[in-house]
Amino acid sequence: MPMSSAGFDLTPIDAQSRAEMAKDLPAEVRHVLFEHGTEPPFCGGLLLEKEAGSYLCALCSLPLFRSTSKFESGTGWPSFWEPYAPDHIRELTDTSYGRIRTEIRCARCDSHLGHVFPDGPKPTGLRYCLNSAALRFEKEA
Repeated sequence: MPMSSAGFDLTPIDAQSRAEMAKDLPAEVRHVLFEHGTEPPFCGGLLLEKEAGSYLCALCSLPLFRSTSKFESGTGWPSFWEPYAPDHIRELTDTSYGRIRTEIRCARCDSHLGHVFPDGPKPTGLRYCLNSAALRFEKEA
């Protein structure tokens, strides 16, 4: 079983298991995760979340981001400057809509999360721009 640098199982989830895990998710969540959808700006349920905790994949619950790396980007989507662990995020080139962007996906279940841009704050200079629908927030115990 492949383990992440943070000690989480990164064994890929097969298509049948993904379908089973997704059967009870709302249509908007399935659209974002599986069809690379984007929720409208300033509408996501986690945009204004300020509590301490972790942001998990809405499908497989892999921790993706910590509240300590969240920042207000003004874009209308939850933004982070650093992932929970670098190997929890997979990056792919996205050439849709006539632009070249870097898509981010969950490293375990391959669900679409959003995009990463090189215009974030220090220390990384990155802005991971996420769909709230792709995330589940878990408060710190």
